[in-house]
Amino acid sequence: MNQSIADIKNELNVIITGDVLQLETSVELFAKKYCNDTRKGVINLLTKGEKIVKIYNDELERVKFMLTYEECFKDSGYIGGIDEAGRGPLAGPVVAACVILDPKDPILYVNDSKKLSAIKREELYVEIINRSISYGIGVVSEKDIDEINILQATYKAMRLAIGKLKIKPNHLLNDAVIIPEIYIPQEKIIKGDAKSLSIAAASILAKVSRDRIMVAYDELYPEYNFASNKGYGSSEHIKAIKQSGPSKIHRNTFIKNFL
Repeated sequence: MNQSIADIKNELNVIITGDVLQLETSVELFAKKYCNDTRKGVINLLTKGEKIVKIYNDELERVKFMLTYEECFKDSGYIGGIDEAGRGPLAGPVVAACVILDPKDPILYVNDSKKLSAIKREELYVEIINRSISYGIGVVSEKDIDEINILQATYKAMRLAIGKLKIKPNHLLNDAVIIPEIYIPQEKIIKGDAKSLSIAAASILAKVSRDRIMVAYDELYPEYNFASNKGYGSSEHIKAIKQSGPSKIHRNTFIKNFL
């Protein structure tokens, strides 16, 4: 007797959620097993399996491209990717991250944090933390931003992130900057979070870390809706500043035109 379509669907789901390294082989075996089953539901499941394998192989190719810079400098030793989050907001800190990935164990679906949903960023944040060789996160407050300006504060956050690494990188891949006072060879890569897997991973850690900080601040200052706007200058946020005045975490040098 033929297996029910529900059972076959469950079988495919087990393959999809199983060992990703065995995905293509497992789907091929699944296809051979049911290739003579002419039921429409089974044919649809076979097509679904083929599409999933294609998506997986396309992702492998994308990740391979995203490791181009890491491959160029692999003879240097450990490669650290650096990026920041929060240069533009009116409130809250700027956060930077530095990540050293294992080139033998690339993390799929890592991308520029701006291209990912909040849920996917959170998932990848945990995976990066667990699978990276080392990572560091640096946070510089709004008070420092007002005192030394946002560019210098960003550099400071990046230096802090590098300093928190348990393993010192031999080469740095930076998103669009050269960091002063760092005596490690650096590469400035324009739009690096879309070109380097290490920088993209850093962008995710920085973004998620800062978003969590702003969500926590929302409980202290609910009138500004930081959980939603993350401190950026939405019309709602600017209206709240005009009505309630600045909070303790607003960047005074950023909001003087609104007061």
